[in-house]
Amino acid sequence: MRTILFFSILFIFLASCAVIKAPQQEFRGVWIATVANIDWPKNPNDSPEKKKKDFITILDFYQELNFNAAIVQVRTAGDAFYQTDLAPWSKYLSGKEGEAPQGFDDPLDWMIQETHKRGMEFHAWLNPYRATFDLDTLALSKNHDFYQHPDWMVKYGKKYYYNPGLPEVQKKFAKVVEELVVKYELDAIHFDDYFYPYKIEGEVFNDSLAFQTYGLPNQSLEDWRRSNVDSLVKNVYHTIKKNKPWVQFGISPFGVWKNKSTDPAGSDTRAGQTTFEDLYADPVLWVKEGWLDYLAPQAYWSMDYPPASHRAVGSWWSNTTPNTNLYLGNGAYKIKNNSDKAWDKKKEIPKQLMFARDQKNIDGNIFFSAKSLIGQHEKVVKTLKRKFYPLPAKNPATLNRISRKIQLLGIESVQKQNETLDICISHIDSVPRFLNYYQLNHNKKQLIGKKYLSESQNSGCFQLKLTNKQQRNKVGISISDAYGNESAVLPLNF
Repeated sequence: MRTILFFSILFIFLASCAVIKAPQQEFRGVWIATVANIDWPKNPNDSPEKKKKDFITILDFYQELNFNAAIVQVRTAGDAFYQTDLAPWSKYLSGKEGEAPQGFDDPLDWMIQETHKRGMEFHAWLNPYRATFDLDTLALSKNHDFYQHPDWMVKYGKKYYYNPGLPEVQKKFAKVVEELVVKYELDAIHFDDYFYPYKIEGEVFNDSLAFQTYGLPNQSLEDWRRSNVDSLVKNVYHTIKKNKPWVQFGISPFGVWKNKSTDPAGSDTRAGQTTFEDLYADPVLWVKEGWLDYLAPQAYWSMDYPPASHRAVGSWWSNTTPNTNLYLGNGAYKIKNNSDKAWDKKKEIPKQLMFARDQKNIDGNIFFSAKSLIGQHEKVVKTLKRKFYPLPAKNPATLNRISRKIQLLGIESVQKQNETLDICISHIDSVPRFLNYYQLNHNKKQLIGKKYLSESQNSGCFQLKLTNKQQRNKVGISISDAYGNESAVLPLNF
């Protein structure tokens, strides 16, 4: 009996310590929310040095966890975190809307560079239709669209929104996206779940005049609203691709498309509002039409939450939208901070990650939001690092990838000093790409490091820290582009 008990305890111990085999390609993203200074900057009146330090702290934390994408909110409500004639500076960055942040030149370019330095993609997150965050219009810049185009605005609840039914609004937003894509070395444009606003009982979204003007004969108000959002998504997708085909377009809708109670094709959920019926957004159609590179439904519920479980929502999306890269949004902000007691357990997020890996059509996860794990929930963080993300992973390429032949990079120099590998390389490609480090062992290769090479970067010197095990094996390098095409692996001699 003692022997049986001993081996039972040993088995449980080893199982608890086991590393879960991670795929070599997996999206690992984090949302960095700037609206209301949720994640960054902590205070808009902080010094430029403090703002930069705080942003780097976020990046370093998630780099240590081997995350490979930062999704940063650069437009919160008709404003901008970068210099543009299309919107005023955000008050969440400078303290006063319309005023540039003092001593902080081109903050968006700086954020992109710092993100890329850490081998992570930068996805620019925009909110399309929210025009204000409250009703304090006196605090708005005179350059805000509230003053420049008052006829575009619809008051609803305690906010103003752009009227999605106006062609001028759609054209303006296409210009916003085009400027970002052309001017900055982005990896993706990202929309969240706010299309038409979440419904407020007793309130009417007053777009009747636009409906009378632009609605088609015999078209219902609901179908017209959905067609407006469809047009925005389609136009933005084509705007991105005509300028830089490698820049991706992703959307993170509310987790429930429809409940099964209103449509047999819906999920087995009881959500109070749905993406299709209340927000007038149809991600299923966008995937079918090929207007997206990835979809990231916000499945912010616990695994078995009765009205809308993470399990039911994730399974539904996996089965319904196989023709795009699919990432699940995880509500890390709920850990030990929610009435659903499942979030008090340290294994809730790990269970969700294991679930995602078990689904054949789910390609990764995105955590909301950045501050949720930093400096807290140590046991959860240790589990993520040890069991799920011990090594880096490639970012998934788009399913409709463009095939290209990637030429071998040039190795200018390579040197190993103790545990540090120093390498200088050059190449002749103009598409963003990654420098990949592999551990080579018995005809097998394991990704052990990544460095980002931007579209304007044709050479560079990089360092990689090697573990004791990695120092004992051969190391090879390759170069892969934003479409997922990869060169041959070159073994390094050092």
